Amino acid sequence: MPAKSNQHKKNTFKQQGKDTGNDLEGREITLSSLNAFVRSQRLKKTLGLFFLLFSIFLLLAFISYLFTWTQDDLWLDGKTLNWGFLTDDTLEVSNMMGRVGAVLAHLFVKKWFGVASFLVPFIFFLAGVRMLTGYRLLPLRKNTWYAIFFLLWVSTFLGFVIPDDHLLILGGGFGYEASRFLGGLLGVTGTALLLFFAMTAAVIIRFDPNFHAIGIFFGGRYQGSPQETAQAEDTGTNTWASGAEHEEIQTDGSAGGEPPAPEVELESNIVTAEADQVEQQEAGTTLELDADLEEKEKKPSGEGPDWEIEVASDKVTGSDYRELDDPYGKGNDEESKIAELGEYDPTLDLPRFKLPSLQLLDDRGSGTIHVNKQELEENKNRIIETLKNYSIEIDKIKATVGPTVTLYEIIPAPGIRISKIKNLENDIALSLAALGIRIIAPIPGKGTIGIEVPNSQPEIVSMKSILASERFQNSGFDLPIGLGKTIANETFIADLARMPHLLMAGATGQGKSVGLNAILTSILYKKHPAYVKFVLVDPKKVELNLFSKIERHYLAKLPDAEEAIVTETREVIRTINSLCVEMDNRYDLLKDAQARNVKEYNNKFIQRRLNPNMGHRFLPYIILFIDEFADLIMTAGKEIELPIARLAQLARAVGIHLVIATQRPSVNIITGTIKANFPARIAFRVTAKVDSRTILDSGGADQLIGRGDMLLSTGSDLLRLQCAFIDTPEIERLTEFIGSQRAYPDAFYLPEYTEEDVSASDAMDPTERDDFFEDAARLVVSTQQGSTSLIQRKLKLGYNRAGRIIDQLESAGIVGPFEGSKAREVKIKDEASLEQILRQDNM
Repeated sequence: MPAKSNQHKKNTFKQQGKDTGNDLEGREITLSSLNAFVRSQRLKKTLGLFFLLFSIFLLLAFISYLFTWTQDDLWLDGKTLNWGFLTDDTLEVSNMMGRVGAVLAHLFVKKWFGVASFLVPFIFFLAGVRMLTGYRLLPLRKNTWYAIFFLLWVSTFLGFVIPDDHLLILGGGFGYEASRFLGGLLGVTGTALLLFFAMTAAVIIRFDPNFHAIGIFFGGRYQGSPQETAQAEDTGTNTWASGAEHEEIQTDGSAGGEPPAPEVELESNIVTAEADQVEQQEAGTTLELDADLEEKEKKPSGEGPDWEIEVASDKVTGSDYRELDDPYGKGNDEESKIAELGEYDPTLDLPRFKLPSLQLLDDRGSGTIHVNKQELEENKNRIIETLKNYSIEIDKIKATVGPTVTLYEIIPAPGIRISKIKNLENDIALSLAALGIRIIAPIPGKGTIGIEVPNSQPEIVSMKSILASERFQNSGFDLPIGLGKTIANETFIADLARMPHLLMAGATGQGKSVGLNAILTSILYKKHPAYVKFVLVDPKKVELNLFSKIERHYLAKLPDAEEAIVTETREVIRTINSLCVEMDNRYDLLKDAQARNVKEYNNKFIQRRLNPNMGHRFLPYIILFIDEFADLIMTAGKEIELPIARLAQLARAVGIHLVIATQRPSVNIITGTIKANFPARIAFRVTAKVDSRTILDSGGADQLIGRGDMLLSTGSDLLRLQCAFIDTPEIERLTEFIGSQRAYPDAFYLPEYTEEDVSASDAMDPTERDDFFEDAARLVVSTQQGSTSLIQRKLKLGYNRAGRIIDQLESAGIVGPFEGSKAREVKIKDEASLEQILRQDNM
């Protein structure tokens, strides 16, 4: 029997080889393998290593040539530099890098660009480090253009100021000939002016310095701020946005410039549209962005050395602001001074901060959607057959293929009840032998019934493709977050500021932490540190720890906190209550400024209509991220729930937003108070239908397929999405890039919060102690367990009486305070010390 099985496998293998073993297909396989090798990371790292070593080789050759050029030129001048010259062993050169080094140094230094040629190994070094390690020391493309400019300018300048052809190694042959040509064309003075103009123009383009001193020298008056254009864009006052900006969520494919997912028309028995391996390339994955272009668009145009920026900071005194009213007309001088200052720019504390580049993220998946005709045909036939078994006829069927799920839209024959099809959900899942079948009856806005079927070969949605999409790049949202792709293969971008809070739930390992990382990454790629701050709560201590590197850029914490990422329950309570204090303070500021929300308030502050001497300040958005909310509720209960509910009810108007994730979507964790203030909810796969109803108020989350498959509820209907995936190495590269830049002196400080000390006011009278107090004290000290249940069992007391005794023990200093699910700390370590305390109390 085993032999027969082996024979069957062998014959099958031969048959497959016979069907596919032609020359044309073999060539395609070879070309495909070659293409894969060319695009592989191995080749990239190999070239990086070569460039790195080649840069060192060139540097040593150039340095050696500065000392040996007179000897080597005796062999090199006037000779044809060909392969025969390099292989001639009779020629001995003095360059430490041999004949190849001598030839390269002779060409670059003497024949071409002179001492400016030392920029060439510098560029090779940057490229080598970038390709080998994946890290960039400096922006490669921008510095390559700078190097080319200085290569030509320095060579021409040295050829101009040192026109001696015997010192060609300074300016090189190019510099000598270029300066001689320009001298004949423009004269000596004209050439000097041209060189001065070229260098000055380069400095202006790179640093955009101001020339106020020149205007002041000629008695002029300043009429504008060089940061007006950049400020208008960064503060959201730009006027480019169309009507799409006022929509809460962008889902229309035409708005984002992305083509819709492939649609295949299927009739009852015949496939009417050609589905021969239709491939749809998503626009987002082909959009390459230049990090330098982002920098020019996002940053204020005025850049200079750090110390110059500090002196020219936008922090002015209260006399430079005008009050909200000026009944005596004394503000004319102040208004003219404000006009000279221009609008306030909150980014001037970090003027040279660069938003991350998309090159820090990895490409995942092919970026294409493959429509498999055979799979569509088989699923279509099974759906039709199953419905026919229950006497349900359909007129038409259409398939829309997404990255992980295909939506089959069917139009039932007249007279067919929708509920009849809805009840066949399990039967259709059985016939298709697939997990995650979901029936939408009917599809909102359409006269069809939808059947969602998972693809046999799902595609990974990379975070890079979401952030590179035109929809995300052109988004006018205050807090844009890229969640993933819809079932129609459209990039989904939402505005957290309009949600205004987000609740995420799902079973372990279904994508909650990845979803949190996707939200954090989206905001890091869009917002300067001056505009947004994060409060990170991580009871597991490992999920959000990677973001500790950006503490002084983006994170907020209590003034006395050692770490910005909050992990201990007691610190979580203090931090959330501190956010409540910050919320109340912000409402007071908005009241004084007569503003309804934080956006109006900040616009007034930017226009210098609010006086900082009156307590006004620029208010960044604050986003509270909580991972494993269930653990906090179990350990702290109402101490956590009440301030969270208060923030959810009131904080959105003052720019404080909440993103909460939990793996236990039970009613005692996600209470009615919390649900009422979280209209936007995300459900990953859960194990039970009751959990889905707890999160979404409807079923469906228990039928997801996992691995980032999620349902988003915005209050009215459900939207199925595939969450964007970002891995730990990408987060590390992102945080290291941000953390390596100049930062604020410290993290953003939240208001101080002091817990009320109730021990003194609630101290119990020793005369009112329970009769079993001393017995309970001896029991607790002897066992070193401060547990209510222990006292209840050993002394055979009711729970309420045992609880009162524990409170009395805490008042007497024998046990510590309540610590959630943990046993109380026993402060008295031996019975002798306990007896001494009891005697003192009895005296």
